[in-house]
Amino acid sequence: MSRVDARVSPRFLLSELRLIAVRRRNQVGLAALAAVPVVLAVAMKVSAPDGRDSGRGPDFFQQILGNGFFVALAALGVELTLFLPIAIAMLAGDAVAGEADQGTLRYLLTVPVGRTRLLAVKYAGIILGACVAPLVVAVSGLIVGLLLFGGGDVTTLSGSSIGFGTALLRLLAVCLYLGVCLAALGAVGLFLSTLTVQPMGATIALTMLTVASFVLGQVPQLDWLHPYLLTRHWQDFGELLRDPVSWRALGPGLLSAGAYIAVFLPAAWARFAGRDVTS
Repeated sequence: MSRVDARVSPRFLLSELRLIAVRRRNQVGLAALAAVPVVLAVAMKVSAPDGRDSGRGPDFFQQILGNGFFVALAALGVELTLFLPIAIAMLAGDAVAGEADQGTLRYLLTVPVGRTRLLAVKYAGIILGACVAPLVVAVSGLIVGLLLFGGGDVTTLSGSSIGFGTALLRLLAVCLYLGVCLAALGAVGLFLSTLTVQPMGATIALTMLTVASFVLGQVPQLDWLHPYLLTRHWQDFGELLRDPVSWRALGPGLLSAGAYIAVFLPAAWARFAGRDVTS
């Protein structure tokens, strides 16, 4: 009975989630994510928008002054290029390499905890972080936006108007879509974390990979490569702000995320299953 309980007990997962929640660097990281929308909203309040395009995705900055709801969307667009990937990179880098660096990985595997179960729990923690991070940005942006600019009905990218309650559901869907994209990034990070005993090395490598993907996506001469880039469809979350929602347009992003997860999770397992753990 005890062996079966060890397999199905959520105690290990809850312990991992608690560890993620109490780590000071994770708390500071979430605070930094929440601070960016505040800085953005205050800057928009004291100065007029300059009309520049912030990237390939939709530009929500022009609409902030009329409705604070768009602070959340603009902040997500800004943080998606660097801050959100760094947050997931830190979380994924710690997953296996962090345990090895602290000398607790060998202890975990002798509790006993199977390697497959360990990786599953670690990735579950990464998925939770991938969902929580955009939610923190959205909630912070929504609160400060409503305080500084007010709310009301939301004008979609199609030019129609939807109620504020419907807009909140759209914002939640945006966070879920970005959560899937960031979970794919986390799968790559988990694989990198199995290659080293230095969590900072895995974090830096994943951050550089993300930045490189964004940069390569802006080079027209590499258009043949663009469909395969990890970050190619991240900005497609703007499709959820159209009326009606173009669900088909979201398909490539979800399929891309699923493909990265399907490739790098087994790669992480294959690497970790055959690895000699001495720390």
